[in-house]
Amino acid sequence: MAPVAAAGGSAAPPRLLLVGCGRMGGALLDGWLAGGVAAADVVVVEPAAGGALADPSPRFVAEPDAIGRDFAPTVVIFAVKPQTMDEAAPRYARYAGAGTVFLSIAAGKTIAGFEAALGEGAAVVRAMPNTPAAIGRGISVACANAHVSAAQRTLCGELLSAVGEVAWVEDEALLDPVTAVSGSGPAYVFLLTEAMAAAGVSAGLPAGLAVQLARATVAGAGELMRRSGEEASQLRVNVTSPGGTTQAALEVLMADEDGLTALMARAVAAATARSRELAG
Repeated sequence: MAPVAAAGGSAAPPRLLLVGCGRMGGALLDGWLAGGVAAADVVVVEPAAGGALADPSPRFVAEPDAIGRDFAPTVVIFAVKPQTMDEAAPRYARYAGAGTVFLSIAAGKTIAGFEAALGEGAAVVRAMPNTPAAIGRGISVACANAHVSAAQRTLCGELLSAVGEVAWVEDEALLDPVTAVSGSGPAYVFLLTEAMAAAGVSAGLPAGLAVQLARATVAGAGELMRRSGEEASQLRVNVTSPGGTTQAALEVLMADEDGLTALMARAVAAATARSRELAG
């Protein structure tokens, strides 16, 4: 990650208030510190924090009341579980305005919900990252409300880039299918790996070898796709010899009604619908 710039072109570095330091919050924090954010410019609200993540460590507090009035955050990052957000968010309403932007990575929590909790004038960015952020290989899609300045948008993008790629959408409704494709997507890949291993066992392979083959194949194919400039469809063609074993398998997987494409479309539609339900 490039050094994080101050919002508004100021020479002062941004001050970050991270609310929640679980897996995703911790991954972001590690990325910020590795990218040059000073520990002294970060406060973390986490009742269950277990030890320092860096030396020197950011300041950890158990409750927002312990932050101190002298700490004026440039960005408040909400990384608590969605089911606790309605209780947590209003406790930070005092930071709304005065150049502070709120960045949420809580699935299903809408910008309107944050505006209700923080005040209609609050600058809010809603983002959807995914779990490969834990190794710096995630992707986040973000959407900003009308109160977010260009500088604040850039700053939030830089903070999210600490754990992978970043894309932006103008229509918040798109975050529901984003959640279905990339937020839930790692589970689909893991299930594919399980299914490949199970199919290998059914074909006569020892279980340990089948798992090894499936894991290495999925991981290697993903890395090949990441490094290659070719489309996934072309990479598939490159592996498929006419009349060969791959084509025989693909004729099953690419069947019109019950093939993988149709199945994935139904799965993403179900996840999208559920995301909309959770958002209310």
